[in-house]
Amino acid sequence: MTDTTTTAQLPADSAFEKTIDGKQTHLYILKNKNGMEAAMTNYGGRVVSLLVPDKNGKMTDVVLGFESVEGFQNSKEPYYGATIGRYGNRIAKGKFTLDGKQYTLFTNNGPNTLHGGKKGYQDVVWDANQLDSSTLELTYLSKDMEEGFPGNLKIKVVYSLTDDNALKITYEATTDKNTVVNLTNHAFFNLNGEGSGTILNHIVQIDADKYTPVDSTLIPTGKIEPVAGTPFDFTKPTTIGARINNDNQQLKNGNGYDHNFVLNKHDMNTPIATVIGDKSGIEMQIFTDEPAMQFYSGNFMQSMNVMKRGIKDAFRTSFAMETQHYPDSPNQPNFPSTELKPGEVYKTQSIYKFSVVNK
Repeated sequence: MTDTTTTAQLPADSAFEKTIDGKQTHLYILKNKNGMEAAMTNYGGRVVSLLVPDKNGKMTDVVLGFESVEGFQNSKEPYYGATIGRYGNRIAKGKFTLDGKQYTLFTNNGPNTLHGGKKGYQDVVWDANQLDSSTLELTYLSKDMEEGFPGNLKIKVVYSLTDDNALKITYEATTDKNTVVNLTNHAFFNLNGEGSGTILNHIVQIDADKYTPVDSTLIPTGKIEPVAGTPFDFTKPTTIGARINNDNQQLKNGNGYDHNFVLNKHDMNTPIATVIGDKSGIEMQIFTDEPAMQFYSGNFMQSMNVMKRGIKDAFRTSFAMETQHYPDSPNQPNFPSTELKPGEVYKTQSIYKFSVVNK
């Protein structure tokens, strides 16, 4: 008989009621007809919890997060579950040139800018409108020269739970000045459930024959190299831990996997990545119209944060798969462009779909 005991619960609404920068934060609950639930907060546009059934029917929280707004504010890792921008991933030396003008950004990751700078979108309060029981619309005006980026950028991000057990994220943005944009979500996943231990036995498949190698500061070298014959070959199902400790300079640079995978030609009908929790049987398929995805294996987690249910974020106990354009594209002319001009609409979508195997 299937055990339908609920093993995970959503945080309390009251813990997310706070005024930050003169704006009110809240917790929003999304549900689909199958009992899947997501908790979101407009502080950072974050996924706080994501409850999906495992192979025994137990509701399992597959996203790491905190019990309160203060938890996110005080976290040593600022990106848990957040909507990331204006530019997801790294920009070398905090500088880029657009239309002949050099722009200087705050360097918050060694010599580089990461995920938008000192105060990226993970630290702002978004305007929220819950459209229905399964849909949350978030909007934000990123002002001209905020964090050094040109142009007033009007952003709309819609999170929805679909009835085929997927978390769907759509992004839209317009600008009044030429700028660069690369939006993504930074959920940290453990498909065995938050607090269940290592993710090294999760099975991963990524539809990418190539990746972008990085230097010691995790900036792409500009080369696009084949994954074949390297620890970065996930074209066939492989556990995260199978080769993570190989004697490989790229793994040393990233302290594990923290690399941009160049996705093979794809559309929204075919998953570009699949991950299976070895204990839970939960399978997550990722669909996107983005050209790339950053795979991060939780290498910098140091048990410095107490997450939901009192769990510590120990080394490699979660992973991230951030759909995106390539890192440092504004400085790499051979990478797909991230420029957005007035009159254009930046529009992209990504879907994280859940099911079970070995039922």
